Amino acid sequence: QVKVVESGGGSVQAGGSLRVSCRITGYTFSSYCVAWFRQAPGKEREGVASIGSSGVGASTKTTYADTVKGRFTISADSAKGIIYLDMENLKVDDTAMYYCAAGRLTIGKDRYQSRGDIPPASDFEFWGQGTQVTVTS
Repeated sequence: QVKVVESGGGSVQAGGSLRVSCRITGYTFSSYCVAWFRQAPGKEREGVASIGSSGVGASTKTTYADTVKGRFTISADSAKGIIYLDMENLKVDDTAMYYCAAGRLTIGKDRYQSRGDIPPASDFEFWGQGTQVTVTS
């Protein structure tokens, strides 16, 4: 059974930094695509960043939303099954519940990433419960 658990959220002042983590267990596929989504109260869920790999030893592709490019970095520790999202120069508008979503690197997800886009939420099979990030002014 695949489990996705986020951690590391919290409150930080604008301009500060924060790292959130996503631990994935029970996942047996060699390929993967993992994305961070966020949703603020009254707003639609949006993709923040994604990372994908076709298998062991293969290179990874990363994509970012325009709103976070240059400030957020997604990375993977495949051996530990953890995906990180490092967030710098945080803004009040970054305040949201952050969700981690995972699944196989399908042809569809790869096409999105090859275009520089984040695959849509509907393409991901496994989701965590979310971790809250609050940025204060």
